[in-house]
Amino acid sequence: MRALLKLIFITALLLVPVQVFALELDMSVDDEIRKNYKPSELEVKQLPQLPNIDKTVVPQTSTKTSTQNSPAKNDTLPPKTGLTPIQSGGSHKVVKTQNAYVSNTGIDKSTAIKLKKGTKFKVKSLTNISDGTKIGARMSFKTQESVTQRYITIPAGSVLKGVIVDSHLPQKSGNGGLIVVKVDGIVYNGVQRSLNGKVTKANSKKIFFNNIKGKRKYMVNIPVYAKKGKPFYTKMMRTTSKLSQNPIGWILTPFTVVSGVVVYGATIVASPVSAAFSKGGRISVPAGAPFELKLVEDVYME
Repeated sequence: MRALLKLIFITALLLVPVQVFALELDMSVDDEIRKNYKPSELEVKQLPQLPNIDKTVVPQTSTKTSTQNSPAKNDTLPPKTGLTPIQSGGSHKVVKTQNAYVSNTGIDKSTAIKLKKGTKFKVKSLTNISDGTKIGARMSFKTQESVTQRYITIPAGSVLKGVIVDSHLPQKSGNGGLIVVKVDGIVYNGVQRSLNGKVTKANSKKIFFNNIKGKRKYMVNIPVYAKKGKPFYTKMMRTTSKLSQNPIGWILTPFTVVSGVVVYGATIVASPVSAAFSKGGRISVPAGAPFELKLVEDVYME
């Protein structure tokens, strides 16, 4: 035991003066490499750019409940088309909107046949219309005479189409009813083609600004309201005549005369105001009535 302790002591004494060895790295080589090759720029050029991730997006956790409630992978939005979705009763219906006429915009005007602006058609209405007809209602006309221009003839019996674009019943201030018809189509060679026209005569009456108007009655109603005091005035004059035959009643005659005159005069003065609250005349055009239609734009046909 003493021998072992001596051995350990002697070994410790021998190791204390021993030099400690360490590796010393030469960093000058690394500085030379950075100076010549610029590794920071090489890393930027060689490494691919990291994707731009929106940190505001919250990742979704998939659970059995969310999987059941989420729609199927194939339930995607339909592509955009010319169909118009209409919601009704909680379900969506898709209704295809089509123009009722063949458009003239794609026709080569240099080779197409042209109906000139200002062309007139003498027609008869095939539809009853009135100031109570709703906006958007359709109507038809039939030509009574053929219309001939260069390279084209619209024969008698051809059908033109129209639509009610404005209408209203008689209004206050003596304003009459209104019907506004836009001519928007013609049937030629069995094909409905679009055009733009207006009404210049309706039921053989001249039409201005395409407005088929009921009779305006403001000026007519002024004398009507002015005369409403005349019956009372006449009654007071008769009463005055009877009272004048009696000596006692003769004393009351000034009151009857004055009351009759005052009431009659008041109705005359108030008649312009009273007529402002009156309505004009109704307007209606029966089927078979003669019309005159006029094109407001050139029409090109193939």
